[in-house]
Formats: sequence, C-alpha cells, structure tokens
Amino acid sequence: MTQQVTTTVQDPAADRELKARHRGMWALGDYPAVASEIIPSMGPVLVAAAAIGPGTRVLDVAAGSGNVAVPAALAGAEVVASDLTPDLLAAGRRAAEAAGAQLAWQEADVEALPYADGRFDAVVSCVGIMFAPHHQRAADEVLRVTRPGGRIAFASWTPQGFIGQMFATMKPYAAPPPPGAQPPPLWGSEDHVRALLGDRVTDLTFERRDVVVDRFDTGAEFRDYFKDNYGPTIAAYRGLAGSRDRAAALDGELAALGDRGLDADGTMRWEYLLVTARKR
Repeated sequence: MTQQVTTTVQDPAADRELKARHRGMWALGDYPAVASEIIPSMGPVLVAAAAIGPGTRVLDVAAGSGNVAVPAALAGAEVVASDLTPDLLAAGRRAAEAAGAQLAWQEADVEALPYADGRFDAVVSCVGIMFAPHHQRAADEVLRVTRPGGRIAFASWTPQGFIGQMFATMKPYAAPPPPGAQPPPLWGSEDHVRALLGDRVTDLTFERRDVVVDRFDTGAEFRDYFKDNYGPTIAAYRGLAGSRDRAAALDGELAALGDRGLDADGTMRWEYLLVTARKR
C-alpha cells in the first residue's frame, strides 16, 4: 500500500482565519484576467484529459473564474464550479454568460466539500487545488465526491518550472505560512501526488507540459503585470509596504526571473504537471 501524506489542523479558529486570508488574497488584483489572458489554453487541456463530454457530471474545485468549468459546460457536461472566493465566482458567472455556457457556481472549500459521496463522474482543477493549504485533506475530499471509476484531472505548476521559481523568489519576502500549511508547488511533484492519492486510484498518469506565454516583452513587464493582477504577488508586496529597500530588491529579482524565462523568440514556457487517474 502506498503511504499517504497526513496533515492535521490543531486549531479550527486558526484554520478559519487562514481560509479568510486565502479568500482575501485571491480577491486582490484581477485573477480572472490572468486566467483568460495568460493561461486560457489550460482549461481545454483538462477537459480533454478527463474525457469530459455531454452528460458528464463534473466538479471543478478551486475553480476560480471557471478556466475549466466553462469549456466543460460548453462541451455539454453538467458542471458545478466551486471556489472559496466569491469574487472569482462572480467573474466566472459573467464569463459563462458571455460564452453562452450554463453551469452552477457555488462557494465551497475544497478541504470540506458540501457534496455527497460519489456524486461526480469527473473532478478537475486547473492550478487551483494546489493552493489549498492542507493537501491531504483536499485530495481526500476530491476522491470522496468522485464516483468509483470516475476520473480526476489536475494541472499544477511544478517546483522547478517558471511559476514554481516565481514562488521561490517571493518566499523570502512574504509572510511565513502558518504551521501545517504546505507549499503549493508540491502538487507539481509526482511523488507528492502519488502519496496523496495512494492506492485509492488506478490508471495514474503524469505528464509534464508547458503553457506557452507570449504576453511579455521584458521581465519587468511580466513583474508589473503580476504586481497588478496576481493575488499572491500583490499580497507579498503589501507585506513590504514599510520597507522600500526590500520591495526594490523583490522588484529586481522578479524582473530578472522574467528576463531569464524569455526565450529567443520572445515567448515564455511555464511548466505544469498534468495528473490524471481513475478512482478505484
């Protein structure tokens, strides 16, 4: 039997405070713009990976503004998009209406999903579940609400990929995570995901892919876009409001990272891990 990673939450009040912080962080800036302008291709990848089609009962966890949920609904699936942050759900509803997609939107914590056991044929997440602080609890809930034989599919930034390196760059400048919270890029590690799912799945596959980003001409342009739009980056800078020197140092490091990430043709390639499996 594969050993599973275990995490515990000692203080429910602290956990509620942590979730409130997460909710507020993802409401900063404009993550729906990041999803629609920078990584829109990732949603259809997950729809295909989970073999979603007409009549498939789908749950998109940590759905944000529906990067997977909307194309899944347009493919004819019966979709529920769930997320901790109401602001992202509201943006998703507007995007779905504009696209002519019909689906349900519900505020929910992936670590405590309000759905019956085995309700869904497929559970998916596009760089979303990785930000739940307690990885085992999130994985357990996903498997609980997936029917036997149902499919799961996740896309997560890898630790060594560009976004994983962005988080590593910001880490020394950000507030330390509370005890028990795990780093998001661990979801981009095959061994970590294998341990989370254990022997409760079959047909487990891992594939490293790149999303090609052609939005930025310079590293500074990348940095400024994320400073304006991406909640975790905005939160890191807000924590540096009293230190101009540290904020300037982070400015330089993020711009340098962006410059290193630009290929000769002016594009970036951001690596993610595509995970697919069936519930045993």
